[in-house]
Amino acid sequence: MEPLYLHLRPEQAPPELAVRSFLAIFVAEQASDERWRTQIAEWLVESGCLYLVAWGVDCAAWHDSVDWALLDAFDSEAIPDDRFIMTTWHDGEPLSHAFWFAQHCASHPAVELGETVLVHVSPEASRTEMLNAYRDSRKMDGAD
Repeated sequence: MEPLYLHLRPEQAPPELAVRSFLAIFVAEQASDERWRTQIAEWLVESGCLYLVAWGVDCAAWHDSVDWALLDAFDSEAIPDDRFIMTTWHDGEPLSHAFWFAQHCASHPAVELGETVLVHVSPEASRTEMLNAYRDSRKMDGAD
């Protein structure tokens, strides 16, 4: 199934999402400040993201921001299994590897993941290119 493509520019307010229990592939092609990163992480938590695959500029910081937003959402108390967000970051890897990982390895221990949302942070949208790269990554054998 093709992911939902969502383009964001840094500082742009995120839209409401009509999906739940989703896998987010976060492709950051430009830097953003910590305040906006926190806002987007909180939005992912509130919107029902249950798995985050982070790739690109500051991908480890995006990973950490979602982890912190999840802890904040539960006041650092025990997080229910069906709300826990799995997070990975793919620093120094080609984007195709992050796409392949999302399609073949990402799973949640307690919930069946629903739709995939590709969140693309860049100055300009490139929906066709991103979705083509996502489709092409399916053909990789995992060692490419």
